[in-house]
Amino acid sequence: MNVAQTAADTIASQIETIVHSHEPDVEVSEIVQESYIPEKKQEANESYNNEDKKLTVRLATGAAIYAIGMALTVFAKVPLPIELAFLIVSYVILGGDVVWKAVRNISKGRVFDEHFLMSVSTIGAFVIGEYPEAVAVMLFYQVGEFFQSLAVKRSRKSISDLMDIRPDCATVRRNGELITISPESVAIGEIIIVKPGEKIPLDGVVLDGDSMLDTRALTGESVPRSVHKGDEALSGCMNQTGVLTIKTTKAFGESTASKIIDLVENASSRKAPTENFITTFARYYTPVVVILAAILAILPPILLGGGWTEWIRRGFVFLVVSCPCALVISIPLTFFGGIGAASKRGVLVKGSNYLEALNNVSIIVFDKTGTLTKGVFNVTDILPANGFSKEQVLEYAAEAESFSNHPIAKSILAAYGKEIDQSVISDYKEISGYGISVMAGEKKVFAGNTKLMDTECIEYTTCENAGTKVYLAVDGQYAGCILITDEVKPDSKKAISDLKHIGVEKTVMLTGDDEKIGKSVAEELQLDEYYAQLLPDQKVEKVELLDSKKRPGSKLAFVGDGINDAPVLARADVGIAMGGLGSDAAIEAADVVLMTDEPSKLVDAIEVAKATKQIVMQNIVIALGIKSVFLILGALGIAGMWEAVFGDVGVTIIAVLNAMRILKE
Repeated sequence: MNVAQTAADTIASQIETIVHSHEPDVEVSEIVQESYIPEKKQEANESYNNEDKKLTVRLATGAAIYAIGMALTVFAKVPLPIELAFLIVSYVILGGDVVWKAVRNISKGRVFDEHFLMSVSTIGAFVIGEYPEAVAVMLFYQVGEFFQSLAVKRSRKSISDLMDIRPDCATVRRNGELITISPESVAIGEIIIVKPGEKIPLDGVVLDGDSMLDTRALTGESVPRSVHKGDEALSGCMNQTGVLTIKTTKAFGESTASKIIDLVENASSRKAPTENFITTFARYYTPVVVILAAILAILPPILLGGGWTEWIRRGFVFLVVSCPCALVISIPLTFFGGIGAASKRGVLVKGSNYLEALNNVSIIVFDKTGTLTKGVFNVTDILPANGFSKEQVLEYAAEAESFSNHPIAKSILAAYGKEIDQSVISDYKEISGYGISVMAGEKKVFAGNTKLMDTECIEYTTCENAGTKVYLAVDGQYAGCILITDEVKPDSKKAISDLKHIGVEKTVMLTGDDEKIGKSVAEELQLDEYYAQLLPDQKVEKVELLDSKKRPGSKLAFVGDGINDAPVLARADVGIAMGGLGSDAAIEAADVVLMTDEPSKLVDAIEVAKATKQIVMQNIVIALGIKSVFLILGALGIAGMWEAVFGDVGVTIIAVLNAMRILKE
C-alpha cells in the first residue's frame, strides 16, 4: 500500500468515526476522484460583483422614483398624497433593508448601531413633515455605504491578489501515471511535476530539472531565483522556465504558502490598541449621542415652551451627524491595508498590534551571524611566516582540512579551489577543541588554534586581526595563519543608518563570537553598543537589561534568525525573524517575519507602520473634528438634514479614501 493510500484510509476512518458519533445511522462512503478540476475563483472576491450590480440597480431605481416625485411636486404641483406615494416607494426601495436590519438587531439586543440611527432619524423626518429630506438622507447614506463597501473590497482584493499564492491543483505521479488532484490530497514523500507557468503546490526537494522561480509573492523581490537538483522548492513560487520533478517534504497545510496565507488572514484578529480603543469608543459613543439627541428634542420645548417640531428636527439632525461610521470602518481598514502594504514589501506582520508597536521602537537589538552578517565563512587573509608562501600555507591547510565537514574547513577548501589527492593524506586526527593533525605526504601538518600550537610546543606569532584564525605548522615549524571572517551583508550599514534616520534611538548587537570580531563588526556598522562572547541565556539577560533602560512608553525589538534566538525573540516587545522564508521556527517564534535576509526590510516595516499610524490619526482628527462642528451646528439649528448628510456620509467617504492611501505605500 502506498503512502497516499495510507493517508487517505486514515482520513476516511477519522471522518467515519466523527460522523457516527453524531448520527449513528448515516452511511459514510468514499467517492474516488481520479482527476481534479480547480474551481474558479468566486465572484465574491471581486471588488465589484453581482451583488454590487444588484445594489446599483436598486439605488438607481430608488433615486429615479425620488427624482420623478420631486419633479412632479415642483413642476406639476401634484397633491401631497401623490408626492408622498412616490417618496414612500423610493424610501422603501432605498432604505427598507436598513430599517429591517435595525429591527433585527433590536430583537437580538443590539440597539445602538448605525442602522438604528438612520432608521430613527429618517422615519422621524417623515413624522415631522420633512419628506424629501428623509428620502434624501437615506439615499445619500446608502450611496456612501456602497462606496465604502467598494473601498473595503478593493483593499481586501488588493491583499488577496498579493497573497494569491495558494496553488489550485497538483500534478502527482501515482502508479506510473500523472493525475491532477487537489494539493490537500498529496501526501508527504509523493512525486509531483511542476510545469513552466505553474505554481509549486507543496514544499519539497527538486529531484530533477533546472528552472527559475518567481518568489515575488513570498519575498516581495522581483529577481527570480534559480533551482537545481537537490535544492529546496517552496510552495507558492511560480515556476518560470523548466519542468521540475519534486519530492514533497511537507503536507499542504504545513507548506510555506499555507503558513503565510494563514498568518496574513489571521493578522486581523490581533487588534492594535488604537483599533481596540475605537471599537470601545463606538460602543459607548452611540448610546450617548442617542440620549443627547433625545434631550435636545425634548428638554428645550419643556423648559422654553412650544417649538416641538423644530427641536425634534434638530434632534434628528444630531442623530444623522453622530453616526460613527467613519471611525468604525476606516481605522480597521487602515490597519488591514498597512498589513497588506508590508506584505507587499516582503514583511509579514502577525497583527495590527505589532504594526502599531513598530511605531514606538526606540531600541533595536540585532543578532550578528545571519542577521547583520551573511553567516558564511570566507578566507579573507593569509599571513605566511618563516619563508612559506601564501599558496603553500593555503595548500597545506586544505590538505589538512580535506576530510572535515566543519564550516571553517569548507571555507578553506573553497578558497583553495583545487582537487586534493587524498591518497597522500594519512594519519588523520581531529583533536576536539584544538584542531587537526595529519600527514600530507612526508610532511607532518598541524592546523588549529593557539592551544594546538602551545600543546605541540611550536613557536608562533599571534594574529591580532579580528576573525577566526587557523594557525598552521609544518614539520614542527610555524608556517603562517589563515584569517577567516563572516562577511557583513551589503545593505547592513545602510540599514543601520536609515533606522537612526527614521527615529530609532539605539542599535545594539549581541553575538557569541569573541570580543575582537564583535568590536570590528560594530565599528564597521556604526552600532551604538555591542556585547560579545554571549551564550543564549546571556543574550536574554542583556535584552532584559536594555529593556529596563528604554524610554517610558517605547518598545524594544530584537532581530534574529528565529531558530537559535527563539528565547530572545519571545522576550522582546517585538520579535523580528530575519530570513524567515521556509523557516517554520521563524514564523512561529516571531511577531514580524522579514521574508528575505536583508536588514533593510526592517526599515520598510517601520516606514509602513509609521505611515499607517499617521493615516489613522488623520482619520480620527477628520472624523471627530468635522462631526463635532456639525453636531454643534445641528443643535443650534444652523445645520439641517442636507448638512447632516455630509457630516455623516461625506466624512465617512473622505476617511475611507484616506485609509486606502496606505496600499500605495
